[in-house]
This record gives sequence, C-alpha cells and structure tokens, in this order.
Amino acid sequence: MASPLILDGKGHLLGRLASICAKELLNGKKIVILRCEEIVVSGGLQRKKSQILSRYKKRTNTNPKKGPFHMKSPSQFFWKAIRSMLPHKTKHGAEALSRLKVYNGIPGSYVSSKKMVVPEALRILRLKESRKFTKLGLLFGQIGWKYQKIIFEKKNTFTIASNKYFRDKKSIINSTHQKDN
Repeated sequence: MASPLILDGKGHLLGRLASICAKELLNGKKIVILRCEEIVVSGGLQRKKSQILSRYKKRTNTNPKKGPFHMKSPSQFFWKAIRSMLPHKTKHGAEALSRLKVYNGIPGSYVSSKKMVVPEALRILRLKESRKFTKLGLLFGQIGWKYQKIIFEKKNTFTIASNKYFRDKKSIINSTHQKDN
C-alpha cells in the first residue's frame, strides 16, 4: 500500500486546497491534512463569522436531532468542504472520502514526517495583497471551538523542541567542520 500524501494546511486557501484534494482522492490516493486551523478563507473575519452564524440557525423544525449538523472545528469544516466536492453517496465517493484524514494541529505520529504544500492553493500566490483573509482557527475560536488554546500550546512546545534540535544539529555540523579544517 502506498504511503499517504501528507499536506500541511498552513497558508492554503480553503476551496482551492479542497478541490485539489477531492480530485486526488477520486484518483485513489490517501491524503492526510495537518494544521487545518491554519487554512485560510478569503474575506474578512466579521463577514465570515456572520455567514457561518447564519448557517448555524438552520435546523429541522420537528426534530433538531435529525440535522443539519453544523461543524464546530476547522478540521470538520474542511472535511465537509471536501465531502461536498465528492459524490459521497455513491460507493466510489464514499471510498474516496474514507481515504481522507484531517487534523487540527500536528498529531505525534506525524511530527517527524515530511509535509508537502500545494503551490496552486497557497494564499500568497493566489490572493492579492490588498484582499482580506481569515484563518479557520481564529474564525471557529470565536464561534465556539474550544481547543484553540490547547493546539496553540502544543504548537509552542513543538517549536521549542524543534529549535533545540536545530541548534544541536548545527553545533554538531560546526564541530565536524572545525575538525576537518
């Protein structure tokens, strides 16, 4: 079985990344998307917040337990965006959706793995500098996603550990260079 394609969601536009992932899933690839809270949506924070809150008001009148169900975390929101681009009610589409894994932050099993980016979906290349944008983590943190602080703290611990690893590696390389000279 082929290893999954591991994508880092930081700085990617939501719709562009979702459409590319949907196409690859239909072609049979396994995809893992990390740091969904860093995915970007074009438009200002207040506008996007009001759009999502207006969707939250919709529910089944007779029995709200029957749906529609509203996603509260960035990874669930991104998963639903990809699902809407797949024929998820057919066998082929359901199999494609089962090959997708989305995460907020970076789980421990993916810390040391190589992460890829999709240049066609990067905000810096696709969105004009003057346009407003919003990160999903910030948006859903204001709406009701309660794990934003935990993921931020986890990110800081990984940053400290990676900086220490980089300094140690750099000192080892410098010491070997000095021995060679």
